[in-house]
Amino acid sequence: MNQLAAQLGAALQEHGMMLATAESCTGGGVASAVTEIAGSSGWFDRGFVTYSNQAKVDMLGVSPDTLARFGAVSEATVREMVDGALRQSQAQVALSVSGIAGPGGGTAEKPVGMVWFAWGIEEGASVARMHQLAGNRAEIRTQAVRIALQGVLELLGHRTETA
Repeated sequence: MNQLAAQLGAALQEHGMMLATAESCTGGGVASAVTEIAGSSGWFDRGFVTYSNQAKVDMLGVSPDTLARFGAVSEATVREMVDGALRQSQAQVALSVSGIAGPGGGTAEKPVGMVWFAWGIEEGASVARMHQLAGNRAEIRTQAVRIALQGVLELLGHRTETA
């Protein structure tokens, strides 16, 4: 994870950009991975851990109607989360993640392991994707952090390399 976070930092510095994170199911895991890298204050602005729906509304401006209609684990919600992270920070790039890490909380429509991600660039398009992850709670959360970091690199046009 450190190698991936370091690659992300180099890519952000190359583009002269700062990153903000908006996390739910990862509980700050992406921000933690990023800040493990020395010098990350040069490319990481801030992280929002918005575990509850109310936190998503209060901190990121997610619409209560979006949450009521689609739920926290949805494309609509992660897109609003990434937009909110960009609005509420000094960052030019943001990511968001919301999912069901388990072991409980899943339904037939939204099973354990379903995680939605969004990535956005200030004044640019955002990208959202859903991944169905497998494993226990810790494994799902770790996979989600990795996917979130890789997604920013892809958004910036960089190929990810892992050891």
